[in-house]
Amino acid sequence: MPNVDVNVTESLNVIDGLDMNLDHKVQTLLAPLYNEFPFLSHTFWGIPLANLIAAFIVLFIFLLFRRLFTYILVGALQRLAKRSETYYDDRIISALKGPVSFAFIVIGLHLFFALIFMEEGIIKNILNTLIVFDIFWAIIAIADALRGVFHSTTAKFNADLAKEMGDFILKIVKILIGGLGLAAILQVWGINVTALVASLGLGGLAFALAAKDTASNLFGSFALLADKAIRIGEWIKVGDVEGVVEAIGMRTTKIRSFQKSLISVPNQMLANTPIENFSRRGIRRIKMHVGLTYTTSSQDLQKIVEEIKYMLHNHEGISQKDTLLVNFESFGNSALNIFIYTFTATANWQKYLDIREDIHLQIMKIVEENNSSFAFPSQSIYVESLPNTSA
Repeated sequence: MPNVDVNVTESLNVIDGLDMNLDHKVQTLLAPLYNEFPFLSHTFWGIPLANLIAAFIVLFIFLLFRRLFTYILVGALQRLAKRSETYYDDRIISALKGPVSFAFIVIGLHLFFALIFMEEGIIKNILNTLIVFDIFWAIIAIADALRGVFHSTTAKFNADLAKEMGDFILKIVKILIGGLGLAAILQVWGINVTALVASLGLGGLAFALAAKDTASNLFGSFALLADKAIRIGEWIKVGDVEGVVEAIGMRTTKIRSFQKSLISVPNQMLANTPIENFSRRGIRRIKMHVGLTYTTSSQDLQKIVEEIKYMLHNHEGISQKDTLLVNFESFGNSALNIFIYTFTATANWQKYLDIREDIHLQIMKIVEENNSSFAFPSQSIYVESLPNTSA
């Protein structure tokens, strides 16, 4: 037994001599293990076996049960949040699930390296970097959870563009937070951010020139929002690109084509190219030619024109405030052509098709009731004489 006591004392002296900032309470808890199991005092790579085992057990527990820990902590906070009248605290707590879960991983790593006496130097910088990353991740998550605050604030200035302007400002805020987070991480590694920026010199100028297009796109997005040229959900056409606006970003605008492909258009192009906004026209045009056979009499033709005009003037789907024309236009090669030009009272695609279909059917009925029919391209061949085939 005396020999055992000497070995234990030597092992404890080795541990106490390692100045690695290990919490004295943790090491005190491990001390009885050395007394009970002397073999745990043996070192591997300068680390006692008991510390190695404890380090891996702690790391395994935090990695395995981090979701359970997160569920317990977030659940408790959510129960407290239900007592408040606002819903923003609920959104913030839900947004913090990811950062909280990652925080338990960071805690597990800190304890792991602390138990094996390696929480210094590069390892310490890495662990501190993870802490800074998690903190700024949580701040960005909170900002995103408060998206409704940005929308309600911008609505006070412009209710029509509240969502677009709010999302745009939120993106700028998140970028600024991310920039501060990057600066904090550089400080952890001993890099002076101010000196780094000042030392860019000509390199900064070159970077600014390279970012010219990015700046143009940024100002293009400001122009789009200020001019109220487009909004999310609107059907537009810019050059050869046609579709529905899904997002207006700081650099590009996302347009979902009718083939369901996603097209990213630089805001600079949108700001300097004519935009055809179909969603804001309010009405849709109907333009057609109706060809009747030449067997139609002038009286029947006139009656058909008058009845079509009367039908359109009394149709609930036709805009009566806009141009409405029905005229016998021309003598075609194989038809008497009636020109019809009017507008529907809606711009909705499905309703427009329904109205157009109903008009077609009513025109067919009018033509049939007036002893006429629709013409189709045809040719008549007249033979003056046939060759004499008698021999």
